[in-house]
Amino acid sequence: MRSIQRRLSLGLISVMVIVGLVLAQTSLWLFEVGLQRYLEAGLRNDSESLLVALVRGPQGLQLDERHLSPAYQRPFSGHYFRIDFSDSHWRSRSLWDQDLPLLELPGLHSNLQLGPGGQRLLVLRSDYRRLGQSISISVAQDYTPVSDSFLRMRQIGVGLGLAALLLILFLQRLTVRRALKPLERAREQIAQLQQGQRSQLDDQVPVELEPLVAQINHLLAHTEDSLKRSRNALGNLGHALKTPLAVLLSLASSEKLDDHPELRKVLKEQLEQVQQRLNRELNRARLSGDALPGALFDCDAELPGLLATLNMIHGEHLALSYVAPPGLQLPWDREDLLELLGNLLDNACKWADAEVRLSVIERTDGFALSVEDDGPGIPEEQRAQVFSRGTRLDEQTDGHGLGLGIVRDIVDTWGGLLVLGESEWGGLKVVVELPKR
Repeated sequence: MRSIQRRLSLGLISVMVIVGLVLAQTSLWLFEVGLQRYLEAGLRNDSESLLVALVRGPQGLQLDERHLSPAYQRPFSGHYFRIDFSDSHWRSRSLWDQDLPLLELPGLHSNLQLGPGGQRLLVLRSDYRRLGQSISISVAQDYTPVSDSFLRMRQIGVGLGLAALLLILFLQRLTVRRALKPLERAREQIAQLQQGQRSQLDDQVPVELEPLVAQINHLLAHTEDSLKRSRNALGNLGHALKTPLAVLLSLASSEKLDDHPELRKVLKEQLEQVQQRLNRELNRARLSGDALPGALFDCDAELPGLLATLNMIHGEHLALSYVAPPGLQLPWDREDLLELLGNLLDNACKWADAEVRLSVIERTDGFALSVEDDGPGIPEEQRAQVFSRGTRLDEQTDGHGLGLGIVRDIVDTWGGLLVLGESEWGGLKVVVELPKR
């Protein structure tokens, strides 16, 4: 169970049910005990009235019915008595053809015996001594209406309890949702971070979230600072190496090596490869710019600037164009896509005569990015060499300067496919097929 809302709801239900049952049963028990004490007082008064109604007659004890309540005369009225003395007993006419059993011990008996007509009785037995005889008087009252009332009270209580529980759960759900809104806002801001729409989270959050937000902002600042330092270090290193490389290339062409043509050739080849690699890394840093980490690639916003930068680098004699659906955002990191497309377009611009075109096509299963030019292209029998392990045609002195090393690494990381073909102008066409995320 991973839902905080569900955990809180189940916890609240458990607590409410347990506490509600305990309180309800305790309240009903206390109320019933109090009511029985009240009824006991009435039964005791009836018992004393019956004791007063016992008088001496010609044949001994007799019951003066003038002092009896009319309820004792009406059959099954709900009020009954039984008087035991010597070896005989009297009972009220309200019992009709039934008898009230003699209780073993005096006092109130709330075990509710079955009485006339299926009535449940509350019985009080009291022992007296009158006119020289031991007398036991048991008076009873129908307890069925009280039991029925308690049953209705329980039913009503259960209904009201369920309604109250549902209301509390509804209010608790609203309260939890309101309390979790800052977390939802934080999630939205993290999504904006991923899309490059912000650089930090808002620090105006509840006290409980302040440490988390502060830690995330600190991590973001540290990451951004590390990226800037790495980019600056790369640029500084590249510029620092350009001068020594130029000196070494000049020395490799000097007259001192005329007597060693093979050594001159090897030195020039290796130094030119280092210079090409260095220029490529500097171009990567220039094309990437100051992109925010995790920003998505917005074709409408990024492609015009990328093509304009490449036009400035390679000259305005090239016609650079792109085709992409309006408003398309590619679900990959902006810097990585700038690096990928920058390398492909930069290579195409180097070998194109006049035309370079970038196409971005959205498919049901992913995206297809193709870069084609009108240059010499790569012969079909040499295309397989580009993908051989450790072989990069851009590192060869002869052939095509194709920067596919970094492109291949990025495409492999994303689980995509890199395909070389021939463009409609006869040049090279590079297709990058990427699955949907």
